[in-house]
Amino acid sequence: MKIEPLLEDLRSDDAARVEAAAARLAEQAENLVPELLRGVAGVQRTADLQPVMRVLRHIGPAAFDGVLAAWRREEVTAWQAGRLLGVFDERSADQYAALAADPDYGKSGNGFQGLVRLRVDSEAGLMALVGSFARGRLVPYKASDYARLLHDSFRPRLRSLRRDPAASPRIRRGAMAALVAGGGGDALDERDRAAVERLIQVKIPDEVPTLPSPILSGWWMAVPGASYEGVFEALDLHDRRPVTVAAGVQAAESQEIRVPGQDGADRPVGRAFVTPELDGWRLIFGSFDQLVGDPWDGMIETVERVSVHCGQAQLFFLDDAGGSDVWIVAENGRVIRQYAAESDPEWEGDPLPWETLAVDDPDFDPEYDEAPSNAGTTGARSACGYLSVDPDEVGPDTEVRGHGWLALTAPGVSHGAFPGTLLI
Repeated sequence: MKIEPLLEDLRSDDAARVEAAAARLAEQAENLVPELLRGVAGVQRTADLQPVMRVLRHIGPAAFDGVLAAWRREEVTAWQAGRLLGVFDERSADQYAALAADPDYGKSGNGFQGLVRLRVDSEAGLMALVGSFARGRLVPYKASDYARLLHDSFRPRLRSLRRDPAASPRIRRGAMAALVAGGGGDALDERDRAAVERLIQVKIPDEVPTLPSPILSGWWMAVPGASYEGVFEALDLHDRRPVTVAAGVQAAESQEIRVPGQDGADRPVGRAFVTPELDGWRLIFGSFDQLVGDPWDGMIETVERVSVHCGQAQLFFLDDAGGSDVWIVAENGRVIRQYAAESDPEWEGDPLPWETLAVDDPDFDPEYDEAPSNAGTTGARSACGYLSVDPDEVGPDTEVRGHGWLALTAPGVSHGAFPGTLLI
């Protein structure tokens, strides 16, 4: 069969001609699809795939199966398969759900991408979602988006699955994780919320803390463990609750949400994590925009304000991409020492006892080099270990007291309003 006339018909403005051509092409899909896919060997640009994508879309489900089979045989690349599988319509809804249930992470992600694009509400899609979370590994691409998109519809069915005695423990766990991914902790019923709280209390005493590494970028604050309670008032944090370090770090790194404000406009709300006492210090992680705001004046104002409530406060800010390296120490409302570098370092305040000054560096030659009398040699990555706690060094040998706290940056918002993985 010559397909050129049929391909020409696909470009027609006559809907009847297009439909008839698509039907003829579908009849020949078994032979036609492999021929089309052989023609994309070596293609690396989406624009060059467009003619084939158009034909596959009109063929429909048979072409979907052909592309997937070619991908499994490695006759098309993962990149090509991802582009080609993204063209099908609602006729392939069940195939997208089946692909989402594939144990292969990459293939499953393409299935969820199709379910999200078509907004597919089906039992097969729901069970693919549950299975993905039940595996307990990295969640496939777009799975969490699918959970949020269909949450209102899926919630009662997932809650029912949580209580289904015929469902395996693995599936019930997957249903619980899917509920939280779609609607946060508020999506759980009272029984599950109570179980999560008990599990947190069980995990806290035996946890070995691991904190975010500032290798590439990051920011955090440190306050004395004995006076840390003041940080909640200083940073205007609300509804604090006990949390494991792993869960607190994850929550602090997650995206903020937007909720209605008093003026009717949406307002952003984030979460802050205050660590357990680590070698005598408590560290604070969270959204920089919510807790600090302005990149420079905000840092100065924040660290001074926190030091009023806690006696001392330290702020560290690192951004390797932007070249920023900052550490600031404040006591009783006043900065006593700060270092800021984007190109040339700038120092303010008197050197602290542990600092090595630039003039004392073995490579400093007073005949040729110049340095301010208060210029040191230590950036934030080293200074944090002298001043309080180096996040990279926190581990089994760290002396831990108490537990961490998770708090919100605004009142009147529930912790359970934040979608994501279960915080335990």
